[in-house]
Amino acid sequence: MKFYKSAKLVCGAMAAAGVLAHAPATAQSVAVTSIVEHPALDALKDGVLEALNKAGYTEPKGLKWQFQTAQGNTAIAAQIARKFVGDQPDVIVAIATPSAQAVVAATKTIPVVYSAVTDPIAAQLVATMDPSGTNVTGVSDSLALEKQVELIKKVVPDAKRVGMVYNPGEANSVVVVKQMRDLLPKSGLSLVEATAARTVDVGAAARSLVGKVDVIYTNTDNNVVSAYEALVKVGNDAKIPLIASDTDSVARGAIAALGVNYHDLGLQTGNMVIKILKGAAPGSLASQTSSKLELHVNPGAARKQGITLTDAFLKSASKVVD
Repeated sequence: MKFYKSAKLVCGAMAAAGVLAHAPATAQSVAVTSIVEHPALDALKDGVLEALNKAGYTEPKGLKWQFQTAQGNTAIAAQIARKFVGDQPDVIVAIATPSAQAVVAATKTIPVVYSAVTDPIAAQLVATMDPSGTNVTGVSDSLALEKQVELIKKVVPDAKRVGMVYNPGEANSVVVVKQMRDLLPKSGLSLVEATAARTVDVGAAARSLVGKVDVIYTNTDNNVVSAYEALVKVGNDAKIPLIASDTDSVARGAIAALGVNYHDLGLQTGNMVIKILKGAAPGSLASQTSSKLELHVNPGAARKQGITLTDAFLKSASKVVD
């Protein structure tokens, strides 16, 4: 009888050990910071958490999840970065370029996974898209700008002057503007720039383009995306077509956008976090991009902004919002 009980205990212990071997370690912590909250970045954050939960990393099982936004303020982003470093989480996820730069400046030891960074090399997060050998890896939302120019010409075939509102303090926006300066003339277009250093400046910057441009194109500049309704008001009032690279901006009033699905980008980011939680060194993981692009179209916005869309263009859309 004693032998039977002992054997039963041993078998039970082995079974428990087998379960634990396939379950995530407990008390693991992930700290997430974002420069601002808007639909695209919120979808990304939610995607990260969904990926973790699907892999068994849940709060009931010991996951410590914390999220803070810098509300568009780089000084607050630096404060959050320092706080997170002091908390010593297992991984810090930094969403958007300013938050990623703040976190990378604050730690050289805690694993950092950046996301929604257009050009991580120009932002000095990594030296190459190959494995960095440092504590940093991540996922870029970089887009082929040639396809963005093609979209502009499909929506506004007669356009000659393309306006851009952007934050000159956001590294990814500066990179995109520089590339557009070089790229647009090859398609017979010119660039007209208007800067908005704060979200409250977006409306005024857009109004400064009235009478000077045939279309306004916006990249994933966080100031602009956060205040997109101000841009839409100008576009509707002045009949200036709006083209975006953030698909969530279409539901908010852009005519069309060709961009990444930020929820999917969050899932992709979350899977990188999971690899690190399971023991992978961040410096051994190459930075990634998303090759999956979606075309979202808003015919109602087109009507308000004086544009007629072809049936063929509408049929080519992944999603039509009206």
